[in-house]
Amino acid sequence: MLDRITVEPGKMDGRPCIRGLRFTVAQLVRLVAAGWTLEQIQAEFPFVEAEDLRQALLYAASAAEVTMVPLREPA
Repeated sequence: MLDRITVEPGKMDGRPCIRGLRFTVAQLVRLVAAGWTLEQIQAEFPFVEAEDLRQALLYAASAAEVTMVPLREPA
């Protein structure tokens, strides 16, 4: 269950955020991709909890599994 991932149309242009904060899933995942550890992230962003990171990664993994179906054949 991804109960820490929130989407609000008027906040951060509707992008998925961590617990309603103005900190997006994408921001958190980018930090991990750049090699930051949880401890480094928490030192810079003390509001981030380990469960936030776990759910952000699960959300990103789920988003990567979406299959795109073309509406028509390429010309």
